[in-house]
Amino acid sequence: MARSRHVMIIYNPAAGPREMLREVQAVARKWQEERGWSVLLRITERPGMATDLAHEAALEGFEWVIAAGGDGTVNEVANGLVGMPAALGVLPVGTGNVWARQLGLPVYPLVHPLRIQIAAHLLEAARERAIDVGRANGRYFLLWAGIGLDAQVAQHMEPRTRNTKRLGALAYLIAAAMIARDFPAMRATVIVDGRRRVKGRTLVVLVANAQLYGGLVRIAPQAVLDDGYLNICVFRGMGLPWAIRHFFNVFGGRHLQDPAVKFFIGRRVVVETRPAVPVQVDGEPIGYTPMAFEIVPRSLRILVPPTAPADLFQEP
Repeated sequence: MARSRHVMIIYNPAAGPREMLREVQAVARKWQEERGWSVLLRITERPGMATDLAHEAALEGFEWVIAAGGDGTVNEVANGLVGMPAALGVLPVGTGNVWARQLGLPVYPLVHPLRIQIAAHLLEAARERAIDVGRANGRYFLLWAGIGLDAQVAQHMEPRTRNTKRLGALAYLIAAAMIARDFPAMRATVIVDGRRRVKGRTLVVLVANAQLYGGLVRIAPQAVLDDGYLNICVFRGMGLPWAIRHFFNVFGGRHLQDPAVKFFIGRRVVVETRPAVPVQVDGEPIGYTPMAFEIVPRSLRILVPPTAPADLFQEP
């Protein structure tokens, strides 16, 4: 007989291009009726509520806490579970769903809502692992932190309407092109583990914990989720021509061969800029530079479906 589980699903009704409550409820019923699990569905009503619900769930003995939403929802739930015994899972019903893509889960609920059932089935076969998370300004992140143009775009886009969410990545590309044209010259100093690595004109600094960026490209293909290191990509230059150059190199997988891109690994990163520029983590604006970023090793338990790439972890 299958082992019974105590599961909380936290659904964000504002996530994604369409309402997915019925589909999430169907997953909860399936787990209750077919697996015999105890499942509680909670619905968020405000920003930050998912963090509170996740932390309460862990304290109350829930074994799995499932974020039903996009990357913002996943980030909130993760922030409630760091250092706790409960494991984080995801039902991808958001717009970008980068974390779900990183784990090989099917997405695109707008086109094919039944894929949430496939994702739920894969979670049933998931194993638990402890992974690293990044931390910046008291906020944890699973995927990456962005400083500069990237964060300026995120700040411009939030909060997004349903219609904007339906455009998916296209909306970000349009906004990035418009903002890059007028983005001010940013002079950045990047310090990795106490050593100054970069100083000069910079478009974007990315501090990555995972491999994928924006769900479309492997910005840090060497990144491992449990190795105790952050991966730092610094994109030099300024203005729209440099942004276009980096865009095509990133999408072509050639950015790490470009001399205008500097790559480092480290445990602690400090980014200082003139002028101060926005910072985002997992797509959510959190403040302005200067800011420090550090790795918190193996501090979050996650559900790893059988579809996850093997190179995400140090050991099989």
